[in-house]
Amino acid sequence: MSIDAYGIHIGPLYIHFYALILMAGMVAGAWLTARRAKAHGFDPEHVWNGLMWAVIPGLIGARIYHILTPSPASGLTTAYYLQHPEQILAIWNGGLGIYGAVVGGAIGVWIYARRHRQPVIAWFNLAAPGLALGQAIGRWGNFVNQELYGAPTTLPWAILISPEKRLPGYENVATYHPLFLYESILNLTACLALLYIGRRLADRLRDSNLFLFYLMMYPVIRILMDFLRLDSAEVGSITFAQLVSGIVFSGALITLIVRHRQTVSDQQIPGARQSSKRADAPDR
Repeated sequence: MSIDAYGIHIGPLYIHFYALILMAGMVAGAWLTARRAKAHGFDPEHVWNGLMWAVIPGLIGARIYHILTPSPASGLTTAYYLQHPEQILAIWNGGLGIYGAVVGGAIGVWIYARRHRQPVIAWFNLAAPGLALGQAIGRWGNFVNQELYGAPTTLPWAILISPEKRLPGYENVATYHPLFLYESILNLTACLALLYIGRRLADRLRDSNLFLFYLMMYPVIRILMDFLRLDSAEVGSITFAQLVSGIVFSGALITLIVRHRQTVSDQQIPGARQSSKRADAPDR
């Protein structure tokens, strides 16, 4: 057995640290979701039994998103993947796209919930903080791969990037913003904020609201982080990720406003059923 900067060699087997860190993030997110499920009267075994139903479609969606929107600076293109299909499964080469992961994972959770007669929206809410936690941990895989770093900087917390990992045009620049760290901290903050909101405002939130808050928090994080990124695909004066983030944020905000207005309208109608369902544990 031998260990290098990117993984562990065990005979012919090579285990990438990137994959191990992603797995750690998934397990941590599932653990938090299981604890929340138990606290809100759901069977936490559904988390572990359904984990692969979320993880596998999530990985597929994340990889498809990356393949369709690769960074021009990486030298990888959609055409490259079509010409080298064996590279499609090499998730450590080029990485994954979080929006594809969310869509794929949501589809997997929906299928599992339908098969086991579980309330889908309730599980989305329960999983929202865990999803942010998993992202916070998973970003450290980018540190191992020396990717997802920001613009050059000489700040005390700047990270050193190896010459072979530097982007074209920056071959002589050694230190950069640790963008992965910034996003990791912000995702952890989002996780804590979602836990706080879910606890303190449980009686005022409608079902699905907590997941909608996540769909507003992460896009804001991504929009801010992309101002420092050097390797994002661009659409005019903004990056493609910022465009997608703006659409996701707007959709979540509009949905939240509409649902809030519906709640107010219901409460103003004499004899109408008062909306008292908790965001994390709607009627089953």
